[in-house]
Amino acid sequence: MEGFGEVSAGRDSGPWRRWAGVIHRIRSTCQDLNRRSRPSVRAEDDITGGNGRLLDELTTIVSAAAAAILTVRARSLDTRTKPDRSPVTSADEAAEAVILDALGRLLPGVCVVSEEATGHAFPDRLPDSFVLVDPLDGTRELIAGRDEFTINIAIVRGGRPRLGIVAAPAQGLLWRGIEGCGAERLRLAPGDPASAAQARSTIRTRRAPDTGLVAAISRSHPDPRTEALLARLPIAARHACGSAVKFCQLAEGSADIYPRLATTCEWDVAAGHAVLAAAGGIITTPEGSPLSYGRMAENFRIPAFIAWGDPSAAAGFGG
Repeated sequence: MEGFGEVSAGRDSGPWRRWAGVIHRIRSTCQDLNRRSRPSVRAEDDITGGNGRLLDELTTIVSAAAAAILTVRARSLDTRTKPDRSPVTSADEAAEAVILDALGRLLPGVCVVSEEATGHAFPDRLPDSFVLVDPLDGTRELIAGRDEFTINIAIVRGGRPRLGIVAAPAQGLLWRGIEGCGAERLRLAPGDPASAAQARSTIRTRRAPDTGLVAAISRSHPDPRTEALLARLPIAARHACGSAVKFCQLAEGSADIYPRLATTCEWDVAAGHAVLAAAGGIITTPEGSPLSYGRMAENFRIPAFIAWGDPSAAAGFGG
């Protein structure tokens, strides 16, 4: 991706533990991309200009993580509770281990913000380009035996997610997109490389229907503010679902709005944001401002957002 060649981390940094997530130095240190060891994708590759090589490499990584999740799911999840009272399982950890190891070989030196890892160092400042990872979004759905959990990977540059991949391992589906290059849905068996993808189709958001909006809503995280907002809108139907699949429903035109007026984290949102934006939609704050990513001072928290399939519908919303 354009800008990766400039990514480097501060040399002096200490341990960092805040809330649920941690910034990684890939393979213990953020290595300089100018070293002799070259990544399998070159730093000068510009995916935002239409080069899909990095997108395919990341898709293969996500597929391997999907296989790891399903393997653990078939055995024992070993569910525990984190300090923030959210659940974590062995499947979360297995997927993250696969992703971080593969990213270390694909993009050495690029910093990664990932949800589950602990005990790593972080740079003095977050680089302009970095990777956001949620190795298992929708852990509650996994524990409940539902298939509505995803793996989310996004590349952020300049405060915006420019590339995103959302995979639903139990459904064998994957959505991906690049800013300015469009989005697609494909069927990929967990563990298969990107080259084995089937049923690939371009996806686009739809115009907001005159008969009322279809709202994608959280199955496990209802909140009064979101309910109050929905009550003000012409909602014709609601689709309750877990994880980042909701962004993908908007991106492929089966839903029109996904509001969440309760706190979440950047790794929960960035990949879905990238896919939705590539498909023609937008995500804003409730006041209509753009979301910004890489906010270390806020512990990578997003206070609230509204995702829209049709930007003109967002423009007509009073906030």
